[in-house]
Amino acid sequence: MPSAINAAVAQQTAAGSVPSATVSTTEGTGGGTGGIYSAIISRNQPIIKVKEKTYEELHKKCLEQNILYEDPDFPPNESSLFYSQKIPIKFEWKRPREICENPRFIIGGANRTDICQGELGDCWFLAAIACLTLNKKLLCRVIPHDQSFIQNYAGIFHFQFWRYGDWVDVVIDDCLPTYNNQLVFTKSSQRNEFWSALLEKAYAKLHGSYEALKGGNTTEAMEDFTGGVTEFYEIRDAPKDIYKIMKHAIDRGSLMASSIDDNLGFSYGSAPRSNIGEQIARMVKQLENAQMSYPTVDYQATDERPAWTIVPMQYETRMSCGLVKGHAYSVTAVEETIFKGEKLRLVRLRNPWGQVEWNGPWSDKSEEWNFINEEEKIRLQHKVVEDGEFWISFEDFMRHFTKLEICNLTPDTLEADKLKTWTVSVNEGRWVRGCSAGGCRNYPDTFWTNPQYRLKLLEEDDDPEDEEVICSFLVALMQKNRRKERKLGANLYTIGFAIYEVPAPIQTDSFVLQMHGTKHHLQKDFFLYNASKARSKTYINMREISERFRLPPSEYVIIPSTYDPHQEGEFILRVFSEKISLSDEVQDCSFGSTKHIQDLETVPIIFVSDRANSNKELTADEDAHKDGEKTHVDEKKRPSAKTRERSEEENQFRNIFRQIAGDDMEINAEELRNVLNNVVKKHKDLKTEGFELESCRSMIALMDTDGSGKINFDEFRHLWEKIKSWQKIFKRYDTDHSGTINSYEMRNAVNDGGFRLNNQLYDIITMRYADKNMNIDFDSFICCFVRLDAMFRAFHAFDKDGDGIIKLNVLEVNSFTPVYL
Repeated sequence: MPSAINAAVAQQTAAGSVPSATVSTTEGTGGGTGGIYSAIISRNQPIIKVKEKTYEELHKKCLEQNILYEDPDFPPNESSLFYSQKIPIKFEWKRPREICENPRFIIGGANRTDICQGELGDCWFLAAIACLTLNKKLLCRVIPHDQSFIQNYAGIFHFQFWRYGDWVDVVIDDCLPTYNNQLVFTKSSQRNEFWSALLEKAYAKLHGSYEALKGGNTTEAMEDFTGGVTEFYEIRDAPKDIYKIMKHAIDRGSLMASSIDDNLGFSYGSAPRSNIGEQIARMVKQLENAQMSYPTVDYQATDERPAWTIVPMQYETRMSCGLVKGHAYSVTAVEETIFKGEKLRLVRLRNPWGQVEWNGPWSDKSEEWNFINEEEKIRLQHKVVEDGEFWISFEDFMRHFTKLEICNLTPDTLEADKLKTWTVSVNEGRWVRGCSAGGCRNYPDTFWTNPQYRLKLLEEDDDPEDEEVICSFLVALMQKNRRKERKLGANLYTIGFAIYEVPAPIQTDSFVLQMHGTKHHLQKDFFLYNASKARSKTYINMREISERFRLPPSEYVIIPSTYDPHQEGEFILRVFSEKISLSDEVQDCSFGSTKHIQDLETVPIIFVSDRANSNKELTADEDAHKDGEKTHVDEKKRPSAKTRERSEEENQFRNIFRQIAGDDMEINAEELRNVLNNVVKKHKDLKTEGFELESCRSMIALMDTDGSGKINFDEFRHLWEKIKSWQKIFKRYDTDHSGTINSYEMRNAVNDGGFRLNNQLYDIITMRYADKNMNIDFDSFICCFVRLDAMFRAFHAFDKDGDGIIKLNVLEVNSFTPVYL
């Protein structure tokens, strides 16, 4: 059974820029790409086009009007800072020219030593920035370098991030929060350099506020900088060749970070509750103390003034060796050197605070460096300076650190000696409570309702040394927008996935059940009697979970889910494969268990309403064979028991109908309600309180062909025939005789009614008709089926050539209006 773990205790459980359009709001963008997607392979993926003005247009307008840009979507006030509580200290928003006399965007190139953390608690983000500076090509993609405080300055800057399948451009003004003329959050080691502070502001805007950046995993920002795919290692359980993996990652341009969990269960990946007011008060006190420590020096006319760095509250978790628990470090180099005649492996890390370093062997001032010649020191860039960066032996790294996160630009970065071409398939989806939020395999009654994605592995790997016929692929499941929705109380869900092989065709005496090559939504029975072929190692509350797999060529289905059912959210599922593969969401019809397979052949009732003709109701089979029917004369003359029963029922209908309708034999919505409820009461086995007036109004609107607002007896009789057939379906799924069916069963019920819908429509049906307990009563069930029936009839009326495609003008669209009202 799957087990859920928190990211904080995961180790304890075994289970050059492109001209672009502008996103001028804080909204994250969904990919909407689908199919094969190559943002990972190609670094020149264009920015998505949006309706807002582009950075170039806004910049030009500001220059023409000689004004400084002010961002209306991320204003310089408290709404852009914090959402959980009001801060007693008032920050002053200033532009760089108000903070120092000679501001610069970048001085001498953007590098990892430019970043010093403020009080925000976003070390995970800053560690990712430090990694980003090691790859100049990626750096120029995220931070367009054609920006300046000197030439064509207009107070406007822009940065580019990968967002769920698309590259988006985030435009900001350059107003930054300060206190006593000091930057509150991220700052550069040089007081007049501002690229890192502005990058942090753009990222805060992307997520709605600065506070939204508090607590996270470094890989989250790494992915947003690259569009890459992440892999996560518990160091104590890491593979034997982990050093080789790290070396490959650095050589291929991957971004890498590591961290140390504390003993209290806190990980830098989580966002524990804290009093921001206390942190800010502490920060202000440190700022004042820092200013007092430099009383005699006048920095007003120079750019060389130091940027005083405030060590965040996690400082108290510093260990005697200088490392900090619950904190993220950038891995900036992995090297080998000769020490006392033997080969030694080293790892270089950087603390985003810009200070507080490792003080053990191979630290800046350790005696081990006395045995290394100057040429080798230069190659290793050894410096004796308190800048937060230090070397540590690989053995000490493995001993002290607990997590390693790697963001690969392509999936083969870590394991291959030569780069390969990988295909990438991207699918967007959502879990909807009551419909497609089924939870993990521990919940068999609902697990099958989760979104399902077919994966066809068509070709085996090209590996002559591997005798197995195997396909390599990587699955990455990412939940969307949870950080941005923190202010609404959202947290990361605990997520994971399972992979099942689609069975070969099943042959029985009466039919062949073909699942290969189809889009049939696999049912509960399938998952009860079939084990998964692969799955994520665990369910964990991280933004993305990814796993490598090797399976034989075949057709599989991937089931992404949250650990618990009924949790709503959006996600993106990416599949990377070495060879060509096809991945697509299961959208079409549903299969029941094989013992009920013949019930699945239900076809929708064809209803033709025409008062000039007597109304006819035929099933598809009856319509196809009516001309070829041959019956014995005596059989025609001898009415069956069912026919006699129907005649008696029709007489009852007619009597009730006449009593209520009067001489004109037509009824309105309120009268229809009385008729239906009188008839339904006679069905003792159906537990229902009857039909609501609104439902009857819908029925009148959908069955009324002459616009009179009433229906005649023939229309009513055919409506009742439909209701009876749908009643049988309802009773089939009302297993506890409560008068309701579970909304998760609605997919099968709709399918049994002969309607083939896509997943979005199933979601809409649940949201429209289910109650707060995710149940659908008989009245809502019939109302839904009436609308579906009318919608399909209207569509088929316009689909003259039967190709499943219609084109409507405005007047014809009005024909569909009653279906949705």
